[in-house]
Amino acid sequence: MKVICDRAPLLEAISLVSGVAASRTPKPQLTCVKLGATKQAAAGELSLAATDAEISLTVRLGSVKVEEAGEALVPAQKLSQIVSAEEDDPTLTIESGDDLTTVKGADAQFKLHGYPPADFPPIPDFAKIISGGSRGTVQLPAGVLSLIISRTLFAAARENSRYAINGVLFKKDAKKLELVATDGRRLALSRAATSGSGDTTFACIVPAKALGVLLKLIDDADEPVHLAVTDNQIVFALGDDPADARAVLASNLVEGAFPPYEDVIPKDQDIRVGFDRDVLFSAVRRAALLTNEESRGVRMAFTAADKKLELSSRSPEMGEAHVGVDLKSYEGDDIEIGFNPGFINDALKVIHEPEVMIELKASNKPGLFRSGPDFVYVVMPVNLQ
Repeated sequence: MKVICDRAPLLEAISLVSGVAASRTPKPQLTCVKLGATKQAAAGELSLAATDAEISLTVRLGSVKVEEAGEALVPAQKLSQIVSAEEDDPTLTIESGDDLTTVKGADAQFKLHGYPPADFPPIPDFAKIISGGSRGTVQLPAGVLSLIISRTLFAAARENSRYAINGVLFKKDAKKLELVATDGRRLALSRAATSGSGDTTFACIVPAKALGVLLKLIDDADEPVHLAVTDNQIVFALGDDPADARAVLASNLVEGAFPPYEDVIPKDQDIRVGFDRDVLFSAVRRAALLTNEESRGVRMAFTAADKKLELSSRSPEMGEAHVGVDLKSYEGDDIEIGFNPGFINDALKVIHEPEVMIELKASNKPGLFRSGPDFVYVVMPVNLQ
């Protein structure tokens, strides 16, 4: 194999793919990136692929000069470091043979020992999954998918013993795709309209790591993303034609049953408060300045008569804070309730609409945050005694 390619897109592709490669494993091939060069009529193409046996990613680079087609399997971290270090070279030459890969710049040459490309494990192919019979397919714009992932991923558990909540639930029903995440103390739900194979329905849990990689792949909001689900995998293909996608991400699904989240969403809230999103974000951030690990809660005192909110916090070592906010609208009785300020601002960061609604019931009942018809966020209160 011998290819000459622009360094900038090569570095971007290697950075993405090397993030998927395993860092510690008894199988050294899983720490590698597989390079595949093919000649085409107009221009050559270089594909880069990596997997940790749970998640796999393939990125394709077009407009590459391929002098000799072929494959190579080289350590991902070292290849990434080399390409990154050659910052003064606009192009790089990669040549391989007999498990030895050479990367050449204008004044430098690096030789990397690799492995036989045949030792690299097979990774899922979108077209084969579709032809083999998937549980369902979905297509939606990359920007829409990025939005609903961002609005839920932050609420997913991290290394929780209840393994099923260490990911995000994908639920397809008719023409809607619904994503749900929870860590037991809060729950985020976001929906989007889709197109796909008829009225196919499915539900699966996608690991948080895979969705983090997917968000890094998205750079064009209008680019189509094709999604296919099997019994144990989900595959995302980015590009107009899934059979010729610029990137394909596949992931094993999280095993287990997701909690019955519909039961967690309150339906009888009788206090409804309207906020300016930016005003509330600023107030919560400032009130949180005088909290610590022992007193992480911020008290929120709502008064109906003058439509005001006072946020307060107290730390024995540091002091106390009081922040006042004018409310845009208020329905219901006065109430005092405590929340983890980080949980509130996590949601406000992913809300793009200028107004947010909070629905409350009692000081010991969860709060419900809404933004438009397609985003719901439930937060458990904290005890401030």
